Order: sequence, then C-alpha cells, then structure tokens
Amino acid sequence: MTDIQNQIDAGLEQAFARHGFAEPNIETLRKATGVSLRTLYKYVPSRDVMILRALQHRHCRYMAHVFSETENADRLPLATIVDRVAQWMKTETTHGCLFHAAVASSPQDEDLLRLLNRHKAEMADRAANASGLIGREGEISVIVEGLMQSWPLRGEEAVRAAKVLGALICRGDGQQHSELESWHQT
Repeated sequence: MTDIQNQIDAGLEQAFARHGFAEPNIETLRKATGVSLRTLYKYVPSRDVMILRALQHRHCRYMAHVFSETENADRLPLATIVDRVAQWMKTETTHGCLFHAAVASSPQDEDLLRLLNRHKAEMADRAANASGLIGREGEISVIVEGLMQSWPLRGEEAVRAAKVLGALICRGDGQQHSELESWHQT
C-alpha cells in the first residue's frame, strides 16, 4: 500500500467515525484525507469504495491494537483481550462498532455485510487462538460483541461483565461447563 493510499484510508476512517456514513459530503471526506479531489477519486472511485477502504483500514488498526503482542506470547488471557477491546472503545469508538454502523446505514450492501462478517470472525478466531480457547469462538464473539454494543450505555460495567463471562468459559469446570453446554441445546 502506498503512503498516499494509507493517508486517504486513514482520513476516510476518521471522517466516517466522526460524522457517520450519511452526513459527510465529498468535500468533508476530501478534506479529511488531505488530498485533492482528483487524487481522492484516483484511489477511491466511489463513496461505496471509500467506506470499504475506511473499514478495511480500521480492521487492520483494530487487530493490531487488540493482538499487538500475541505473536511473541505463548498465550494471551481472554481478560487481556477484553481489556484491549475496552481500551479501543474508550479511545476510538465511544458510540459503538463502526462496522455495525456502516451496515445499518446500508443494510442491503452485500460487500459491507461480508466485511462485517469477516471482521467479526477474524476477531473471534484470533481471540480463541491467542487465549487457548479454540472451539469457543462463538462464545468469545458474543462476549466481545456484547461489550462493544453495551459500552456506550454501561462503560466499565460492561467490561466487568465481559470478564466474568470470559472467566466462566476459561474455568470450564464440570458443573459450569455442563450448564453452558445446556444453553447450546436450547
């Protein structure tokens, strides 16, 4: 990726995060990128492509933030992953998930829906691998998604609840494990 492409993607991500997906006009988006209109359209020829590029950029930043040290660590506790997601929410996404907001703004857009699904699946897979909870991707996804969706209303309370649920999965003792498994069957 070129420096200009990265600059454009970063500017678009910030503009959509700040203004949403319906509000910013092309001049607002252009200003956010710091390039000419001609350059902007050379790299991203339509608003739909702008949204996808912005979200792909955000995906890479989010994964780097949450999993920054996992390549060198044998294991990353689920509680640490929850803390990193909470830190992201505090600093980057105080109003909820930008991917969900994008899909909500254009629910029929199959490309956005695919990107949302890929982003969420990769998050759950990487969290399961890093925390040693392979096979628990669904539960991890619900914990992380629950944290992200409840963060705007509950803040730190949502973090505590996510950690309690994560601890239940990690403990996996017989009684709790069977109780959790019974929920899978209903």
